[in-house]
Amino acid sequence: MEVLVFKTNIPDTDKINEIAPYLDTAKGVLRWNFDLEDTDNILRIEAVGVSPRIIENTLNSAGYLCEELPD
Repeated sequence: MEVLVFKTNIPDTDKINEIAPYLDTAKGVLRWNFDLEDTDNILRIEAVGVSPRIIENTLNSAGYLCEELPD
């Protein structure tokens, strides 16, 4: 299992609810959460065999910024 960390522009729980189905159905994603208190609106994903690019592309195509943060 790995933990992927992303910077996003998801501002609130309403927007989280909009993208939740994308994250809930992504193959290999075990758990995910947002830290909206962080200035980068951090998305953390616990996953197995998931490319960070898949997550970025999924959120980008939904109209949101999503950028993997370095370790």
